[in-house]
Amino acid sequence: MQSSLLQAARQVTKQNVRTVLSPFLGSMQTRCYATHDDVDLVVIGSGPGGYVGAIKASQLGMKTVCIEKNATLGGTCLNVGCIPSKALLNNSHYFHMAKGGDLANRGIECGEVKLNLEKMMGEKSKAVGALTGGIKMLFKGNKVTHLEGHGKITGPNQVSVLGPDGEVTEVVNTKNIMIATGSEVTPFPGIDVDEETIVSSTGALSLKEVPEKMIIIGAGVIGVELGSVWARLGTQVTAVEFMGHVGGMGIDMDISKQFQRIMTKQGLKFKLNTKVTAAKKEGGKITVTVESVKDGKVENMEADVLLVCVGRRPYTQGLGLEELGIEMDNRGRVPVNSRFQSVLPNVYAIGDCIAGPMLAHKAEDEGIIAAEGMVGGPVHIDYNCVPSVVYTHPEVAWVGKSEEDLKSEGVEYVVGKFPFAANSRAKCNNDTDGLVKILGDKKTDRLLGAHIIGPGAGEIINEAVLAMEYGASCEDIARTCHAHPTCSEAFREANLAAYSGKAINNM
Repeated sequence: MQSSLLQAARQVTKQNVRTVLSPFLGSMQTRCYATHDDVDLVVIGSGPGGYVGAIKASQLGMKTVCIEKNATLGGTCLNVGCIPSKALLNNSHYFHMAKGGDLANRGIECGEVKLNLEKMMGEKSKAVGALTGGIKMLFKGNKVTHLEGHGKITGPNQVSVLGPDGEVTEVVNTKNIMIATGSEVTPFPGIDVDEETIVSSTGALSLKEVPEKMIIIGAGVIGVELGSVWARLGTQVTAVEFMGHVGGMGIDMDISKQFQRIMTKQGLKFKLNTKVTAAKKEGGKITVTVESVKDGKVENMEADVLLVCVGRRPYTQGLGLEELGIEMDNRGRVPVNSRFQSVLPNVYAIGDCIAGPMLAHKAEDEGIIAAEGMVGGPVHIDYNCVPSVVYTHPEVAWVGKSEEDLKSEGVEYVVGKFPFAANSRAKCNNDTDGLVKILGDKKTDRLLGAHIIGPGAGEIINEAVLAMEYGASCEDIARTCHAHPTCSEAFREANLAAYSGKAINNM
């Protein structure tokens, strides 16, 4: 009925009687979108924080809508971040073991080893597709309504869904709004990313061939992970880092030094205390100009691919926040209180678009806790107990305070260390690089921080997180029976060393 009326209106308009029909057409246009009423919560963004928060809210009895601007659910993490990078890290490690002779040393002779990059990328895409499709099924099973488009807050209790042309396609009237829009790659001034030869982390996950040389701006978590992937596949990788260490913010300096040594042994090169001042394409190559922070020495470097990994910034533009009176901080983040409420009590924000580490698991926790708070539940999160992991081989993981933190805070502490070279399971696996470092309170023995570089560090660190959440002492962990032989025994031994001054299986 409506479409036929509009067709008739167009025909009449052609006959130059616009003035008669303009009020009629205006009223018709306001009804060209669907309206959703009586909604309890609209979540803008379906990344780890958004989709988890939406599901939790629905499980708590809230009528929930989740708006996502991309064609697939899961946000950066599942589509162009955590998941595809881990698929490439895992499979490139297998290639490296075969190509580098590790498998032959274990008695597994493969003959000539060839890389099929297209197939490796296909396996990455399969993992991404399965997980993003899984969220769609989870939404359906938990009765979360999914709307595709750009979510814009158009009133204190209203979110509009915009199509690709910027036109409103749907309007949702809601009691609460959760901003879970995540973050985007931080651009590097003066360097334009084309995602082919000058790439961000997104482009680095989908290169069509293995470059001969790659320069990475930034030796933080993302830079070292992606550098590790391409180094294993045969690329000469050099990471240029402004700071004096690798691994990014929060890493313990002892662990960082070990990390750099092991990565260097694997073929990565690092230029620390060095800044990139320019980059330009010349004859199919990229010339990168770098300058030493210490002595100002300038050097030109050449590469086939330049990877820009200088961090991420909150994605908060175009959400209608300013019009509502919600001002961003100086880094573009939404200021929130302890219940994740903005200056408008019914507008919440979580994840990368608020303060704190930009980590998927941190966003997930915030999404759950914010939803629980909306229905009157307690709201608590201890950011000191949020772990960080670098998924290289060996993995690097930490939680709590670093030794540098404790020194700057004037806290008296003890250190317990245990090398994986003395761990029976690591010996069996011929995977002995790294150690566990434990920091305990000198007076109370409470576990203050755990820092691990070694096999399965990203799994073992969760034991430290649980211990810290419960306020465990190093002795508590040392007296907890651990299965033998396991790599997690190294964690127990390091706590034993911190508590009693001496481990059992190490001199």
